[in-house]
Amino acid sequence: MLVAVIAPAALLWIALTFFNLTTAAIVALAWMSAAMLWRWATRRPASGLLLLALAVLVVRTAVALATNSAFLYFAQPVLADLVVALLFLGSLCRRRPIVARLAPDFYPMDATVAARPRVRALFRGLTLMWGLVVLLKAGVTLTLLEILTTTDFVIVKSSAIAVLTVVTAVVTVVWSVVIGRREGLLGPR
Repeated sequence: MLVAVIAPAALLWIALTFFNLTTAAIVALAWMSAAMLWRWATRRPASGLLLLALAVLVVRTAVALATNSAFLYFAQPVLADLVVALLFLGSLCRRRPIVARLAPDFYPMDATVAARPRVRALFRGLTLMWGLVVLLKAGVTLTLLEILTTTDFVIVKSSAIAVLTVVTAVVTVVWSVVIGRREGLLGPR
């Protein structure tokens, strides 16, 4: 989170404050590229978040350099959030929502555990919650982009979205632990 989200946002804000959008976009991209190169050079695995953030930043930077538009640079994640929210919410129509597919990456489980009614309900509830949170994130980002200056937007949006994400992650963990204990999947406290 620090390397892939907080540091690039801080560098972007500093560069926007003292320079311009072009410089800021290049500085943020350079940071992310250096972080990726450092992980490869030290033979450490790159996190999925870092890979995704770098890919998104490459596209955002290309658009920013081609258009010189701060609005387009910062509006692109809103479109990505809308797509992700629709994927999460749309997956509720399927037998296995997205969280059910992602859960084994966080907790080892077999098909029998995943088929338990409380576990299935947890997956559906978490999928709905994350879909709505990502949709809220898009709305907050777009609103802040329209009402704040570019430099204020970077700091306020980064802070607001970080808080929203951390709160949602905590709710996810607590909710999962409660269900895990009820299902006998976790030991005593």
